[in-house]
Amino acid sequence: MTRKTRRALPFLLPTWLALGLFFLVPLLLMLGISFAQRGIYGGLQPIQHLGNYLRSGAFLANYARSFDGIFLKIAWRSLWMAVATTGLCIVVSFPIAYYLALLAPRRWKGLLLGLVVIPFWTSFLIRTYAWMFILRTEGLLNLVLVGSGFLRHPVELLYTQTAVMIGLVYGELPFMILPLYASLEKLDRSLLEAGSDLGANTFQTFKRVTFPLTLPGLAAGIVLVFIPSLGQFVVSDLLGGARSMLFGNLIQNQFAVARNQPFGAALAFELTAAVLLLLLGYAALARRRGEDLL
Repeated sequence: MTRKTRRALPFLLPTWLALGLFFLVPLLLMLGISFAQRGIYGGLQPIQHLGNYLRSGAFLANYARSFDGIFLKIAWRSLWMAVATTGLCIVVSFPIAYYLALLAPRRWKGLLLGLVVIPFWTSFLIRTYAWMFILRTEGLLNLVLVGSGFLRHPVELLYTQTAVMIGLVYGELPFMILPLYASLEKLDRSLLEAGSDLGANTFQTFKRVTFPLTLPGLAAGIVLVFIPSLGQFVVSDLLGGARSMLFGNLIQNQFAVARNQPFGAALAFELTAAVLLLLLGYAALARRRGEDLL
């Protein structure tokens, strides 16, 4: 241990203690519970013969059950909806971030950024309930569409996968806009001018200069959007109902409804492990490129 490391240790110790207490300890408890069995009336069933329990492989029963077809179907739905949410957020966010960083008048930037951040001032649950009033059959959207003559009859949007996708994109959009804006704001304008002077049109300049230099912000936005979307359960519960159950809803139901804590813990640990692997992969990619993580 170097002298510099010893000097930094007293300052790092509180951080490591907080991480251990609030992250590592709960994670280990969840892992331990995932190897247990559900009691008859919920809770945990006491293990009579630990040696036989381990040798028989019964401690892996909850993980084996998670590979049943119905649970894999829910996991696949969660995965593709998280990917679709991330893709839609990129498509919507890039023009917004580009305008804010490179085209918007300086006097309007503060106001426009404030509009992006304003949703954080309100509870996410309240905002999701607001979308219920907008998307229901007698809601604002159908009222406008029918009143303007675009539709003859109201359409059912609430309690569909479309409603869930709208809610996910709406909720995660700021987390894509802000990292992209940060990357574009740091962009050296002289590089864009140099590309123009060398005969490149707007598309070629964007493809060869702007987009490659915004990849760190894009990667950070993908991580910030994809991971919460993968474990989301509030949006799918309120806007999708029982027909659009995601992996987060499955975990929540095991703890709150089925009272099967071991199986819920196994599912939660699998999701946590997947998220950690994604974060490690992103950290390795950023380290290879010599960039900050966020």
